[in-house]
Amino acid sequence: MLVISIKKGWKIIPVWGNLQNKTMAENHKLWGGRFEASLEKWVEEFGASISFDQKMAEFDLKGSIAHVTMLGETGIITKEESLQIKQGLEELLEEYKAGKLEFDVSNEDIHMNMESLLTAKIGPVAGKLHTARSRNDQVATDMHLYLKAKLVEVIEKLDNLRGTLVNLADKHTYTIMPGYTHLQHAQPISFGHHLMAYYNMFTRDAERFEFNIKHTDISPLGAAALAGTTFPIDRNMTSDLMGFAKPYSNSLDAVSDRDFILEFLSNSSILMMHMTRICEEIINWCSNEFKFVTLSDTFSTGSSIMPQKKNPDMAELIRGKSGRVYGNLIGLLTVMKSLPLAYNKDLQEDKEGMFDTVETITVAIDILAGMLNTMTVNDKHMADSTEKDFSNATELADYLAAKGLPFREAHEIVGKLVLECTKAGYYLQDVPLERYQEVSDLIEEDIYETLKSHTAVERRHSLGGTGFDQVKWQIKEAQKALKNKSLRP
Repeated sequence: MLVISIKKGWKIIPVWGNLQNKTMAENHKLWGGRFEASLEKWVEEFGASISFDQKMAEFDLKGSIAHVTMLGETGIITKEESLQIKQGLEELLEEYKAGKLEFDVSNEDIHMNMESLLTAKIGPVAGKLHTARSRNDQVATDMHLYLKAKLVEVIEKLDNLRGTLVNLADKHTYTIMPGYTHLQHAQPISFGHHLMAYYNMFTRDAERFEFNIKHTDISPLGAAALAGTTFPIDRNMTSDLMGFAKPYSNSLDAVSDRDFILEFLSNSSILMMHMTRICEEIINWCSNEFKFVTLSDTFSTGSSIMPQKKNPDMAELIRGKSGRVYGNLIGLLTVMKSLPLAYNKDLQEDKEGMFDTVETITVAIDILAGMLNTMTVNDKHMADSTEKDFSNATELADYLAAKGLPFREAHEIVGKLVLECTKAGYYLQDVPLERYQEVSDLIEEDIYETLKSHTAVERRHSLGGTGFDQVKWQIKEAQKALKNKSLRP
């Protein structure tokens, strides 16, 4: 029986050959050659990522197809071997799309699962697929491919949401509502104008995701573990085959860069913030205190105890889900903080937050668009709410200033008059002309037309203002941008 001796300090420890062979046989990992013992099952499960990175299965196979095509074209493996491996990968891709593939946690991740399945399908030649490649550049490639595809989807969904807002704004250009500051009635505005503010927010979101594509559309494949490879690979070829704009220029950066995911999570956080703002307003608007809108039953729920309830649960959920998206951003920032070059196992934690954020924002965008598209706007009630308030006070101050009175003096006069009305229980439009003329001889009978909400909105012609002509211009420019698929007119 063969005996191998290992020197440890001054002791000679005998290791029996058949025991070594046994432990080597037990370690069936693709990286197991250096190890004498296998992981315990619970440790193996802790280190495995197949439960979530299987979401990249399609992209993993597409990356492998590009890689093996290049290996054959450059003569690193024979063309026959390349074609055999490529055919096996394409069969696996079809099986995956048909839902026929099963993954094993003992194979750790999507890459080793796919290699194991490929080996079972075509035999030992499958082992040549990993020539000139590491899981480090492989996983980075998968994530770039995955996120690039998802960014296109997110932008398309934002286009639909932006279009929904523009259509609703067009329908309600002449609908008057109170504009707010500090959640207090401030000045009358067009409801269409209010909606176009959100159109602009979501346009900026789409622009950020468009720019995100620039940093995602780069191929890490060929960077190998961290230092490149001695094989005569063609990184431009694999980059082109996968549809990337270019390969990374630095192999260390290629395998360790997660900025493109951080940008996505940051952009998604800003998007969710914007969605929470309009959702908060929808929640208020459909309350009994506002009654500005009525949500469709499709996007509402009831109460298990109170029969009368119709709750804006979908708007509340979008508002609540912002927390998990923010958390995913902070989580990855924390993982990346102080992380030395190049690859570290910490980076396994980069995926779940990305997947979760993709799934959260894509559904949330559709839900919000659906709510807006199906809600009923109670336009008369909106307009009426500007008649029993002091949101026309600025109109009176501007009226006096336009007749030559310094605005600060006009502001003082109107402020005192508002206080007087508040104590007496009536509004500026109820003040008799005689009283107005006691306050200032500049005030004439035309003041009552000036104080009307419709007039207040109509007169605000300044660029980007709430005047009806300006709102129509905003809508026209937005319609052109959406038609041309450009983010800016």
